[in-house]
Amino acid sequence: MIVVKCGGNSAVDAAGICADVAGLVHSGEPVVLVHGGSGEIARLAGRLGVPQRTLVAPDNVSTRYTDPATLEVVVLALAGSVKPKLVAELARLGVPAVGLTGLDGGMLRARRKGAVRSVVDGRTTLVRDNLSGRLGEVRTALPNALLEAGFVPVISPPAIDEHDQPVNVDADRVAAALAAALGADRLVLLTGAPGVLADRDDATSVLPVYDVPAAGAPGRFAGGGMALKLVAAREALAGGVKSVLIADGRVSNPVSRAVDGHGTDVRLGEAS
Repeated sequence: MIVVKCGGNSAVDAAGICADVAGLVHSGEPVVLVHGGSGEIARLAGRLGVPQRTLVAPDNVSTRYTDPATLEVVVLALAGSVKPKLVAELARLGVPAVGLTGLDGGMLRARRKGAVRSVVDGRTTLVRDNLSGRLGEVRTALPNALLEAGFVPVISPPAIDEHDQPVNVDADRVAAALAAALGADRLVLLTGAPGVLADRDDATSVLPVYDVPAAGAPGRFAGGGMALKLVAAREALAGGVKSVLIADGRVSNPVSRAVDGHGTDVRLGEAS
């Protein structure tokens, strides 16, 4: 089984990813497609006049600040816009798919974060009014039933918290948790970059192999959204996934290209 994460960057070619997923499915490979939607979230937030804010943790991992208005935008963007397009495109390609959020069947369980550390003007502060959660459990009955029936599950945040309320969770970490819980052989994280770069300003500086530290900050080549992808990769590897690849989602046949060695093969290193 392979879990594919379709990045939310507006430059990512969602139709191309669907075409590659369809090819895998038609060849008999079970696939779970996980998606984000950062570009659509930003677009919809702008239309609705909802300000957006990014929290940067001391280890340089950046996450979306989620107040109630932003959580509403996240749900509308993912479940109401991005997901239906992916499901429709897969259907056009002859692949039956079912769109789900982590709320469906209580599939993704999370604990709401009481506080999030964020660096503001060089100082670390605690942000307490953030509707985000930390994944704690993946209930696999629903996606397994769909896979056994020949469907492709198309999954996104939000998750459901300990009070049975929706909370935002990172889609890369959702993909990692699903890959581990479902016993997937491979996780492919497709993004708006060709892989992990030694120099973020040089698209040719792709690292073919990246040893992510087993604990702590995800390494000196990690920053912004890539840092969170490396955290997700580490969680997947620690959970038993054999292969985690970070690769370009803007090219044709992105999943096949990643498997063929175009991108970064993430491996579990020593603790930093």
